[in-house]
Amino acid sequence: MLLKSIRYSLDELINLLDQLSDKDYSKSCEALSNASIGEHTRHILEMFQCLKKSYDSSVLNYDNRERNNRIQTETKFAKETISAIKIGLKTENKVIFIEQVVDSLALRIQSNYYRELLYNLEHCIHHQALIKVAVREFENVLIDDNFGVARSTIEYRKQCVQ
Repeated sequence: MLLKSIRYSLDELINLLDQLSDKDYSKSCEALSNASIGEHTRHILEMFQCLKKSYDSSVLNYDNRERNNRIQTETKFAKETISAIKIGLKTENKVIFIEQVVDSLALRIQSNYYRELLYNLEHCIHHQALIKVAVREFENVLIDDNFGVARSTIEYRKQCVQ
């Protein structure tokens, strides 16, 4: 179910990118503190890439992302990156150690692959919510009402309707 939800969220991004020109995709948006939809998309994708890259070594540091400018400026390249991420999702859980420096202190915390996939899904949804704010300035772009809404919120809303 987790992989299905991740693929769904990534497909939502592809659907959005299919509707944007590279110019609109990379245009800074005041509502996003002058970041672009592309920058938020790059951030989402590079977190997934970082997790994938760390799978074999079992040591993950999200701060060591590539920060590839093409992802934030070229919708075609961003869609290719999304496709590669979807293909590269692993099904087997395993222990992973998160490394990060916080306030000059090096931390190493045990986690696992599924927990980090869940983190990346929630992180993706959070950034989709921000992207949704920027998309509102484009009249011709259509996104689902649940774009950028947590799965738990969607389920809760369904229960309230019944």
